[in-house]
Amino acid sequence: MEKKIGYAVVGLGVGMGHCDGAIASEYADLVAVCDLIPEKMEKVAARCPGLKMYTDFNDLIADPDVDIISICLPSSMHAEFAVKAMEAGKRVLVEKPIDIHVEDAMKIEEARIRTGKKAGVIHQNRFNRDMFPIKAAVESGRIGKVFLGTFAVKWYRTQAYYEGWHGTWEVDGGGSLMNQAVHTVDLMQWLMGDVESVTSHIGIYDHEIDTEDMTASLIRFKNGAAATFVSTTCAYPGISTDIQLYGTGGSIEADQDVLKTWKMKEFDEDFAQAMGIDAFDVEEEEAWMLETYGKGNGPITQADPSILVGHRYMVEDMICAVRDDRDPAILPLEAMKSVRIVNAVYESARTGKTIVFD
Repeated sequence: MEKKIGYAVVGLGVGMGHCDGAIASEYADLVAVCDLIPEKMEKVAARCPGLKMYTDFNDLIADPDVDIISICLPSSMHAEFAVKAMEAGKRVLVEKPIDIHVEDAMKIEEARIRTGKKAGVIHQNRFNRDMFPIKAAVESGRIGKVFLGTFAVKWYRTQAYYEGWHGTWEVDGGGSLMNQAVHTVDLMQWLMGDVESVTSHIGIYDHEIDTEDMTASLIRFKNGAAATFVSTTCAYPGISTDIQLYGTGGSIEADQDVLKTWKMKEFDEDFAQAMGIDAFDVEEEEAWMLETYGKGNGPITQADPSILVGHRYMVEDMICAVRDDRDPAILPLEAMKSVRIVNAVYESARTGKTIVFD
């Protein structure tokens, strides 16, 4: 029987989702966790008899049974701990953002090349079910030339959420944009292309924090398109995550993993066949798309547990990347793009200038 890959997780906040993914994998065993709070580790150990529990990261990376480590620590610690793990011979899957500064994130890429160890980064929203047809519509030209995008992360957080490291420049690297909306920043650049310039305003409106709880930006792209991007943690009680694309051939709108609008000017039989769409005109296509992708990840995965989304998808991808000796889905250089955009938003707001990319 082929030996299973030994998986470990450091940081049992969002890291709990990584634990779930490793436990569910048929190719890996969750062999160890690391956290400063024993009670968190004990919750995982209740599901995994024999689980090793470490409070010292140096002990974790010295464990010969560990092949992959998910780095799920506060954002500013990602590069330091990922590099240390790779230098100890481990592969790493790093939570978003890859780090809070591009210069620090580059250390992960440099370590990946220097050590030859695999490094992947979490941006799981690319693998929401509705992103499959949306990305295909952009890449194939089904939506025509994309000229406008509107992206808005309208969430809510209480003041209690910010009692720890969240909302600090030193550790979180920002507020609503760097922490909550960085996933949607990633989707924006993934769907619309390389950024040319950023003009932004930020502010603090409903929390006592160092960073911001609202941003509003105009993004211009090198292909001539433009987008607005809004993030906030003040929108009580938490409204939506709008992902909206408008092209010369049609319009697509989604709320996170739920497709809301699919309007195309003309029917494209080749696209329909390639996508497995059971339709013969634009009206049938719209109805089919909304029925298939308009329910979100939950109902689909409940109906078919073999469909992987979210953290489980990305953990399984990392495991298979090691097993099959290939690159993981999202490499460090790709993950750095969203961090660069976020930092440009903050710089534009601080200086009052438009930040132009190279």
